[in-house]
Amino acid sequence: MNTPDQPKAHPLQRAAQTLMAVCLAVMACSVFLNVVLRYGFGSGVAASEELSRLLFVWMVFLGAAAAYPAGEHMAFTSLVGLLRRRPLAFKAATLLIRLLVLLACVLLGRGAWQQVVVGMDSHSVVLKAPAALLPLPALLCAIAIGAMVVWEIIKAKPLDLGHGVDVE
Repeated sequence: MNTPDQPKAHPLQRAAQTLMAVCLAVMACSVFLNVVLRYGFGSGVAASEELSRLLFVWMVFLGAAAAYPAGEHMAFTSLVGLLRRRPLAFKAATLLIRLLVLLACVLLGRGAWQQVVVGMDSHSVVLKAPAALLPLPALLCAIAIGAMVVWEIIKAKPLDLGHGVDVE
């Protein structure tokens, strides 16, 4: 979350953080209840494992999409940082990095879309939910990050090299 010295998060980012918290809470309660029922009473909730897996996948991809605008993804900026004194080379490297991220989003989105289409006709064993719900967050994440990258390319936003944590 935000500390007092950080600017307020965008409403979509706050919504993603809230959804991640809800996913985590439901996962924790579901698994805890299942453990108590299994070891305490000899029976469990069959849907707990499928629900936890589904929510975990959604939480991971929501987190990936929410982390991108905050600059919280892993970045190797040592080489690009050396180009800072050469503005044209720095801009070219920034554009190249953004185009590579966009390519990764296209590849992820294409593969996820294929899995969503395949999953529309099948259902999970216990929950009976469409199997397309598992790859859907990857598709949505690819679209969201891809849109943010395109916006950064259009606005010619400079690459942020100032990470909050030093890597050793």
